Amino acid sequence: MATPTKSSTDEFIKGLWKDNPVFVQVLGMCPVLAVSNTAMNALAMGLATAFVLVMSNIVVSSLRSFIPKQVRIATYILIIATFVTVVDYVIQAISLDLYKALGAFISLIVVNCLILGRAEAFASKNTVARSVMDGLGMGVGFAFALFCLGAVREILGNGTLFEAALFHDSFQNWVVMILPSGGFFSLAAWLLLFNWLEQRKAKKDEKATLALSEEAAQ
Repeated sequence: MATPTKSSTDEFIKGLWKDNPVFVQVLGMCPVLAVSNTAMNALAMGLATAFVLVMSNIVVSSLRSFIPKQVRIATYILIIATFVTVVDYVIQAISLDLYKALGAFISLIVVNCLILGRAEAFASKNTVARSVMDGLGMGVGFAFALFCLGAVREILGNGTLFEAALFHDSFQNWVVMILPSGGFFSLAAWLLLFNWLEQRKAKKDEKATLALSEEAAQ
């Protein structure tokens, strides 16, 4: 019996939840921990990575029949580096302060294992449409994860969100949250929550399957 193929919608949804690049696959930890000290920095890096991911998937998928296997990795890196350069200049043109805040981590998108991994494992083996949906799902999932970390760190560390004050002046900032160690604390907390939700869902599915089996036996 033939196995059912995933639809384009399934490819998009998997990156958001089931195969989230940060909370499930734990990929791209360098920018996740380094630039997630504020929501704005985290969201900007997430969207930049998503753009590079989608565009590189499109090009790799379009040229997959013409790229020799012997130089495929070098070719993928060259394609990714091209779009990273575009992102670098765009961010610099839009906001110099944001560009300085992200610093060298924009250039490090080139070696993000998430982007190269999707090019090698998915885009090089699938159609452009499916590769776009895969890139969108993984990219939005990555941006969502960065925003979750950045929002928590900024709220607790500065008492603000997108630089808008949220608490009274008497609020004591958790300075540790905007330090590098705060990235590890936030990531650990989100991973704990994500794994708990997954285990809860798995138990519900197991109970539902058991109930159906008992009904079928009767």
